Amino acid sequence: MPHTVEQATSLPGLIFTLAVEAPDRPMLGYWREGAWHSMSRGEFCQKVADLAAGLRAQGIMPGDRVLLVSENRPEFMIADNAIMAIGAVTVPTYVTNTVADHAHVLRDSGARAAIVSTHALAERVLAAAPLDLLVGMEELPPAPAETRALSWAEMTATPGDLAMLIAEVEHIPAGRLACLIYTSGTGGNPKGVMLPHRAMLTNCAGAKGLIDRIGVRHGRYLSFLPLSHSYEHTVGGFLMPACGYQVIFSRGADKLLADFAEHRPHLITTVPRLFEVIRERIMGALEKEGGLRLKLFRRAIALGLRKLDGPPLGLFERVQDALLDRLVRQKVRARFGGALEALVSGGARLDPELSGFFMALGVTIIQGYGQSEAGPVISVNLPWDNDRRSVGKPLPGVEVRLAEDGELLVKGGLVMDGYWNNPDATAQALRVPEGESEPWLHTGDVAELRDGRIHITDRKRDFIKLKGGDMVAPSKIEAMLAGEAEVAQAVVAGEGMAGVVALIVPAEGQAERVGEAVKRVNARLSNIERIRRVQTLPEAFTVENGLLTPTMKIKRRQVLERYGAEVAALG
Repeated sequence: MPHTVEQATSLPGLIFTLAVEAPDRPMLGYWREGAWHSMSRGEFCQKVADLAAGLRAQGIMPGDRVLLVSENRPEFMIADNAIMAIGAVTVPTYVTNTVADHAHVLRDSGARAAIVSTHALAERVLAAAPLDLLVGMEELPPAPAETRALSWAEMTATPGDLAMLIAEVEHIPAGRLACLIYTSGTGGNPKGVMLPHRAMLTNCAGAKGLIDRIGVRHGRYLSFLPLSHSYEHTVGGFLMPACGYQVIFSRGADKLLADFAEHRPHLITTVPRLFEVIRERIMGALEKEGGLRLKLFRRAIALGLRKLDGPPLGLFERVQDALLDRLVRQKVRARFGGALEALVSGGARLDPELSGFFMALGVTIIQGYGQSEAGPVISVNLPWDNDRRSVGKPLPGVEVRLAEDGELLVKGGLVMDGYWNNPDATAQALRVPEGESEPWLHTGDVAELRDGRIHITDRKRDFIKLKGGDMVAPSKIEAMLAGEAEVAQAVVAGEGMAGVVALIVPAEGQAERVGEAVKRVNARLSNIERIRRVQTLPEAFTVENGLLTPTMKIKRRQVLERYGAEVAALG
């Protein structure tokens, strides 16, 4: 068996190593039937072997694609590893997918088998396309005669030979296709990203040394983002276990702060929207209370930002700051459990003003950057080397450079093999420069490289061309707007118009003060970038109304299509 991440050639091989080294050490924590439970490494890997035996008995062969639709729970990770261990390909999809979404993925991937968690999800998958095999973690609905519908208990009834499976996975080549991760669809139909074991193992090898430097042995990692997303699939599913952390599945956004208090996690990865929501709640409560507590809170932020950005604090200010650390910051840190080493933000641009709010209160936020097409982590800041205005330095083993038009290019073992059944899109994304032998991934993101750090400025395809020919980067403006307490969500437009306009969803109770937020943002923008007109919207962008991805990224194109009349009126 491999003894390090660098020696592993497959993802299940990496996980099995953990069980061999310390079978009794906790691997997972999860909520079920009103209580928290723990699963050891040895127990987890035996369950992988049991399911692998069941899948083989049902005719799943190497190369077969298997749809996996589940919330974050032990069975997701067990199924993921079992599918890969027998040489098949995992196709994880979101529990929020519609019938049409599932139909596209099933049709595109050619998957004829699916593993689902709940009765409702099974109904949705069955309505999407014909299946040969359907496995349910919970009770299944009636299935068509041509579909073999089996329970999880039936699939794992015969114990698998773990020792034999461990020996088998040693022969899985690193270049074998491990999973198809479908893109979020913010720019059109989702594409199946072909990730070999090599890509995610490269991510794990590049990041493990950095996480080890944090110095927390046998730490706790709170898994909040869906495991079906490439970021959490790699980080929560493989990297954190490889670093010795117990992965604890959060009960959801509404229970997140309670989960922090219960488990006192050391690390969590999330998206900027979570920070926006938490800040809205904190400031909303303080604004209602007012008085001395609000003044102390604002002073703590002001002094905290001075410590981050300068100029240095004077003697009296240092005394003030120490007092405010006890009165204000300790209470904020306690809301995150009190043991947190870092909150890692990815998935979308995190406005420096928003991250500065939390960092000024003593909560370490480090921003990273990546794409499904790159395993997915490309770069990250570090708690001891943190620049909140960048997305950090590339991981070890990752090469980056800029194209002539400023597009960020990436090369290394983390890069995908291409898009499934889509040679045209693959040719656009992976290009071999003249005189070189390896392809560079064209990320589609415009960036700057300064002092070894990556600074993302925008998506190439999202640039707005104003009537006068000026080009404006919308994501920068949207992130700045979302960083204001009065704004919950924002999308800016202006293609072919005289200036930039904005669609804004106000924070709760803040509709009357949106104009103040826009003025503050405009004061930090150039004349061309400034927002000329605003339309507030009564309905938030959500997963349910199709305007938000499952990882809480706004679908700009869909928003602009739905509110086309409002945008036109602003022009």
